[in-house]
Amino acid sequence: MSSPANRAENSPAATSRFEFLDLRAQFATIHDEVMQAVAQVFESQYFILGPEVKLLEDEVAAKLGSKFAIGCASGTDALILSLLAAGIGEGDEVITTPFSFIATAGSIAYVGAKPVFVDIDPVTFNLNPALLEAAITPNTRAIMPVHLFGLPADMDPILAVARAHNLVIIEDAAQAIGSRYAGRYTGTFGDYGCFSFFPSKNLGGAGDGGMITTNDPALAERLQMLRVHGSRKKYFHEMIGTNSRLHALQAAVLRVKLRHLDAWQQGRHGRADRYRRLFESAGLSAFIAAPPRPSAKYEHVYNQFTLRSSRRDDLKAFLHSAGIPSEIYYPLCIHLQQAFAYLGHTPGDFPESEKASREVLSLPVYPELPDVQQDRVVQAIADFCSSQ
Repeated sequence: MSSPANRAENSPAATSRFEFLDLRAQFATIHDEVMQAVAQVFESQYFILGPEVKLLEDEVAAKLGSKFAIGCASGTDALILSLLAAGIGEGDEVITTPFSFIATAGSIAYVGAKPVFVDIDPVTFNLNPALLEAAITPNTRAIMPVHLFGLPADMDPILAVARAHNLVIIEDAAQAIGSRYAGRYTGTFGDYGCFSFFPSKNLGGAGDGGMITTNDPALAERLQMLRVHGSRKKYFHEMIGTNSRLHALQAAVLRVKLRHLDAWQQGRHGRADRYRRLFESAGLSAFIAAPPRPSAKYEHVYNQFTLRSSRRDDLKAFLHSAGIPSEIYYPLCIHLQQAFAYLGHTPGDFPESEKASREVLSLPVYPELPDVQQDRVVQAIADFCSSQ
């Protein structure tokens, strides 16, 4: 008798592979708008900061309800610049989650501070606010919550702890532009909101790019200086900064895409809801845990649609053999990465994060995903489960 993997490999569907994220499908719908915007930048020959970047900053700030938005070179730089603007460095501690992309804790370490981890909520995958108080020391300067996979972190208790201890809040909203908590956009709760425009994000550019939101004019000015070598006036430098400017070509592309963001978000919501209906119809709840529909307080934007399975690696291999893409975000927690070995953490320190890293699997969820491909994803998962 053949194994499940062999049956999937030999099925006709296995010869028809598709992509986890098809950016070409999105581009086809906005081709003329994007090319016209890019052509205008080339005609102007104004590539570094300039009018396009300022217009994007104003439009993002207006969209999110933030007083200021400051473009920079990447989402990672958004985090680093925010930490620098807050004066965080050697000897300081910043509380964050170990279940995120490396840039979250990496930015903290980059400025010389120490990342201090607290475990996640197993349902939301976000930092568990109930664990914050125990992690605070005299050296704690900030909390960096992550709105992981596009789901807002539980900001009310996080803000309460921050206010009680006079801590800076730097929101890592790299995956969450357009998500809302209690009707308010993420990235506008803390002192700084940090966004990434990496091409695979819900609002993705044609390369790297990032942005920081803030409501404080003094912080906005400091961020604007830090991204251009600490300069307010050309060739006069008041502080040590860096080169982290958002390219005008990226801004032009992002301005086009920003006009479509709400419709794309609705498409992702539709895909997520359809997955839930298909999983329920297939009777899969006993075998996998799909992300539950959040309460009305949380608006998820599904940068990823991430389920859990105790046999995640076998399921991923089965899907691959059937020509179906999936991704693991993230297979190894930050505290167990070699780069952070100096912190002295060992397996078991953050059990919910570590369990998630063994069980999570993300499925295609982009708005242009055809029904027939989404059906194939769920059918393959059902085939795998029925074989167990």
